Amino acid sequence: MAEDELQIRVSGDANSPTLIYLPGLHGDWTLVAGFRRAISRRMRIIEITYPRSLEWSVADYANAVEDALRAHGITQGWVLGESWGSQVAWCLLDDRQRPTPTIAGPAGPGFQVQGIILAGGFVKHPIPRGAWLLRQLGKRISTRRYQTQIKRYVRYANWRHGSDLEIRASLAEFAERRTERDREAVQKRLELMDSYDPRPVARRAQIPVHYLAGAIDPLVPWYLVRWWLRRHCPGYRGGETFWRADHNVLATAAEGSAEQVWRWVTTA
Repeated sequence: MAEDELQIRVSGDANSPTLIYLPGLHGDWTLVAGFRRAISRRMRIIEITYPRSLEWSVADYANAVEDALRAHGITQGWVLGESWGSQVAWCLLDDRQRPTPTIAGPAGPGFQVQGIILAGGFVKHPIPRGAWLLRQLGKRISTRRYQTQIKRYVRYANWRHGSDLEIRASLAEFAERRTERDREAVQKRLELMDSYDPRPVARRAQIPVHYLAGAIDPLVPWYLVRWWLRRHCPGYRGGETFWRADHNVLATAAEGSAEQVWRWVTTA
């Protein structure tokens, strides 16, 4: 995949409701193979892989996503923001920060967000200076140690998913994509997370907003995020926590997450 190009992949029936998946810090679709398989039986899922940009702003990410969707004739849908991808999801709602898309579609300029689902995501990260701390930790980890950690994670994920060949192949691709340039792009995304504040957008949101969480999540305290949404986001309609899942809830509770997403979309 090209480092400097946004990638898009479409699965499922075009006549079904549309779900746009925005990945987290790792920036690609390699960790949601099980979820994609489960949800594409019911919905059309649009998966995004970000470029490894060191210059883009959050608004640049949102503009590129919107342009790619419009180029594929996709003018509306639900947005699934995973972890850091939640920042891009909020920005898609904030027309004041983004110019008119360069690619117009049959419904006119702009992509209509019908609803937002945060999967281990957040508005402003609930831990003060949390993104800064992660950046400092990342800077202090050597390349060799980083690659060791990736191998350990892949072994853990393979153990958790058993003999599922599709997921194993996707995890192998995940490990292959973890290059030094990729690490630099992750650091840049953490910097953007530190500076971008979507709370004013969430306070104005009238569309349905839901939250998916894995209970075992040391990166994002989901209970604090849901508390903030209940108090401040008028569109918040509730969430679901999977007690045996971790931060990557779409992978560790793939079937349950797909079922819950389908319920929220069809009852909105």
